[in-house]
Amino acid sequence: MIKLYGSQFSLFTGKVRSYLNKKGIEFEEVTSTLKVYKNFIIPRTGVRYVPVIQTENDTVIQDSTVIIDSLEADYPERSVYPETPKQKLASMLLEVYGDEWLVIPAMHYRWNFPAQNEKFIYTAFGSMVLPTAPKFIQRLVGKKVGSKFKGFVPRLGITAENIPALEASYEQLLSDLNTHFKQHDYLFGGRPSIGDFGLIGPMYAHLYRDPAPGELMQRIAPEVCKWVERMISTEVANGEFLANDEVPATLIPVLQRMANEQLPVLLDTDARLTVWRTENVDAREVARFIGMHKFTVEKVEAERAVLPFSLWMFRRPVDFYQSLNDTSGVDEMLLEIGFGTSIQSGLQNQLSRANNVIVFDQ
Repeated sequence: MIKLYGSQFSLFTGKVRSYLNKKGIEFEEVTSTLKVYKNFIIPRTGVRYVPVIQTENDTVIQDSTVIIDSLEADYPERSVYPETPKQKLASMLLEVYGDEWLVIPAMHYRWNFPAQNEKFIYTAFGSMVLPTAPKFIQRLVGKKVGSKFKGFVPRLGITAENIPALEASYEQLLSDLNTHFKQHDYLFGGRPSIGDFGLIGPMYAHLYRDPAPGELMQRIAPEVCKWVERMISTEVANGEFLANDEVPATLIPVLQRMANEQLPVLLDTDARLTVWRTENVDAREVARFIGMHKFTVEKVEAERAVLPFSLWMFRRPVDFYQSLNDTSGVDEMLLEIGFGTSIQSGLQNQLSRANNVIVFDQ
């Protein structure tokens, strides 16, 4: 049986757990306690990140996207990748959006609402380190552990000045998704796509499960809550994607939001990484942070860290587009959602993973 190492409050563990459940793949979940990190995760992966899976033949895989793609090769039935070009590209873009952009509201709503969240969050962190300790001890230890994660909030560009804009954007996203899920069980019809799994990470572990954003989602987006509950249930999803390569009109505002907010950041990250590479000519491994750059949400500008990992994720839909023989319908969709010719232009930097870190292609 597959073992999944992670935790209930881990964004990317939620993504993989949902995938395993929706595919009907049997697994055992192992909480990533301090002991598990020390004795298994770090020695077997070389990094300190979850989720990690251990297959029946003792293959150890880290990173949610790599895990899903590896399991798709072994369990190809009811693939999470649509076979048609527009749906597949849109689903891959929405995975990038969920994984790399919705971490902003996820971290804001987790760490900037202490009155509602702190007791819950610190107990959860502490239970990983000291699973048998009393709750008040777990909270004390959890506060120390959680402070490390809370420290990433400014790096993501979350400031007092732009919080109202970030909240307005997120609430409009919830409204758009609520409209969509009134009509469809999943993003593209009757079974979840890779885009659904990209969204479920932040939407479950932080934005549904944590008290403050959970109350908000229940209040203004009940259909999104139902989608989250479908995604985390153990019931296998046996439906079909929509016919005729349909990308529902209700998803267009979501993709346009990605184009308005995240796409400029991705393109600037590519440009910044080109400069960084000229200054670090001997580097093959890419630094996790390479300075700061500006971004805009709801016409409010702020600064955030330049995060090259997002380019590795963005390369996936770009490479898929470039593999297509006929792009006419896809090109029309990209223009409609505001991507222009950015996908067609490709990326300046080609990134891969080696030994669980991001590197430049040779």
